[in-house]
Amino acid sequence: MAGRMSYAPHAMGEHDRRAVEADVARLIQEYTWANDAQDWHKCASLYTEDAVFRRPSGGDAIVGRQAILDGFLARPARAQRHTIANILVDVQGPATASAKSVIVLYMGDVPEEGGLPVQDAKSPLIGTFTDRCVLTPDGWRFAERVGALDFRP
Repeated sequence: MAGRMSYAPHAMGEHDRRAVEADVARLIQEYTWANDAQDWHKCASLYTEDAVFRRPSGGDAIVGRQAILDGFLARPARAQRHTIANILVDVQGPATASAKSVIVLYMGDVPEEGGLPVQDAKSPLIGTFTDRCVLTPDGWRFAERVGALDFRP
């Protein structure tokens, strides 16, 4: 199956390790694009069924893909753009990896008359994501995604 690694962790070569790093980085980027498009079903599909998600803004952990989707669907619509940087993937094996990244979130409201959104006074928010990722039959998915803010808004 394409994208699947079949090597024991101790037997992973440089090429296989870099392939996992690229796949996990792509998962993070795919999630970011889906989030900005407010494609909540796509965002939720990038988590495992039993995943744990903690929003950067805080609150209780959200457990399970369906609960994560419900949380996204309950969010009020807003103009937003995430920038993800400094992605660092640590490969534990052919089907497990951890990652961390920096997030910058710009938020705003779309004016009634249309046009570009007006940037929110609390924007941008700067924080981090710490991820635990696993390879599933559907590809790489978040088993755990923990966000945190690095500065107060």
